[in-house]
Amino acid sequence: MENNGHMEDIRSAAEAVAAEEEDASVAPLHQIESLCMRCGENGITRLLLTRIPHFREVVLMAFECPHCHERNNEVQFAGQLQPKGCHYRLEVPAGRPEILNRQVVKSDSATIKIPELDFEIPPEAQRGSLSTVEGIITRALDGLQALQDERKKIDPEKAAAIDQFLEKLRSLLSGDSTFTFELDDPAGNSFIENPYAPSPDPLLSIRFYERTPEQAAALGFLAEPTSAGEPAPEENNLMSDTMPHGSVGAVAGRRAIAQGNPDEVAAALCRYSAPEEVDTLPSSCGACGVKCVTRFYATKIPYFREVIVMATTCDMCGYRSSELKPGGEIPQKGKRITLRVKNVRDLSRDVIKADSAGVIVPELELELTSGTLGGLVTTVEGLITKICESLERVHGFTLGDSTEEWKKKKWADFKLRLSQLLSLEEEWTLIIDDALAASFVSPATDAIEDDKQLTIEEYERSWEQNEELGLNDMDTSSADTAYQTTNA
Repeated sequence: MENNGHMEDIRSAAEAVAAEEEDASVAPLHQIESLCMRCGENGITRLLLTRIPHFREVVLMAFECPHCHERNNEVQFAGQLQPKGCHYRLEVPAGRPEILNRQVVKSDSATIKIPELDFEIPPEAQRGSLSTVEGIITRALDGLQALQDERKKIDPEKAAAIDQFLEKLRSLLSGDSTFTFELDDPAGNSFIENPYAPSPDPLLSIRFYERTPEQAAALGFLAEPTSAGEPAPEENNLMSDTMPHGSVGAVAGRRAIAQGNPDEVAAALCRYSAPEEVDTLPSSCGACGVKCVTRFYATKIPYFREVIVMATTCDMCGYRSSELKPGGEIPQKGKRITLRVKNVRDLSRDVIKADSAGVIVPELELELTSGTLGGLVTTVEGLITKICESLERVHGFTLGDSTEEWKKKKWADFKLRLSQLLSLEEEWTLIIDDALAASFVSPATDAIEDDKQLTIEEYERSWEQNEELGLNDMDTSSADTAYQTTNA
């Protein structure tokens, strides 16, 4: 876009896009002058910041050269690196060509696989793009086809094998073959559309996982390792507290007493038994990668178990995060908590939703798989509000001009029904299913067995659940032997 006869530079365009972040649905289209890599002349790159429903903010970029008519597009992510990597698995049955029209956001770090053909598209083969399943396969097909004439002259056998493979790829696009489309992204910034959202899609499965040190290093979010026995200078500065760890909790308690009224302080400090010792450990900021400190302590929650509360603050960029981890051994059984919400008091019940827990509201046909929303320490009302806010943030294309009317009506009705849960127009049910039994809903009575609205069921985990949690391959025999030897 020209301004007084001059093209905007990319920094000005980025700042203008950031200024429109509060209302991305009306974000303007920005144009900057950039070099065409094909003819060397100047072309135009258009930038648009938008939100993808059920996903996050992205920057769409499209380049066009008026001299040689070169065109390309790219998608980059405006948000931060996600806490976990993601793995999408889409089943594409034969005779269902409409599945190929699913939108796909592929980041620069994503790998795409089709196991039936033993076919893999590595991250460096295709840049970040906003496309469809058909578009991803078509781009791969065009890339393999491009050099076939040269291959036939140099290596006819290899060219013939590639021709056979290209026929298999084309059969996928025709809808005649059943195949699996897998997308794995350690950065967590990729996405496959679910047209039934927020309800689950029977053909699409999503799994979130912890990045390995190698994956984190490839993404550039790990500092250089230091020599053994010599902590980094930043660690020395961060760890040199002027007060013992044991006094941290006492100082925080005195500050709370000085700033709050007696009733609030008593409710906050005496609700659960608090520890006296707060420990620290060196960590890295998940937003900027700078060295920081994570503070943690262990406490016991009544009717539940021992837990570890962790909090991280980055002095460099201001990033903050907190989470609650279950302590002790892994339970032998999973746990399903069912709460019948009838009155306002039920909305104020404390809720601990672990990262491994899924949330179900049968009245809305709403189901959140494990890993969605992460781990939360909140209330019943706060959990529903969090779901509402997440849908509000990702509504981007939902109200656009190109959206079909039935989709608009569907989302409007769902949002209305979700808000009616908090107004208690009728009773509803909250189900938290946690295979690791690390979630909790507080009872309304002193004895948990007297709370008739709260039902807790234990169940045997399936082999698939144990496999996803990594329990099938866990071997503790060496540790058990060493423990028994030490006791002896």
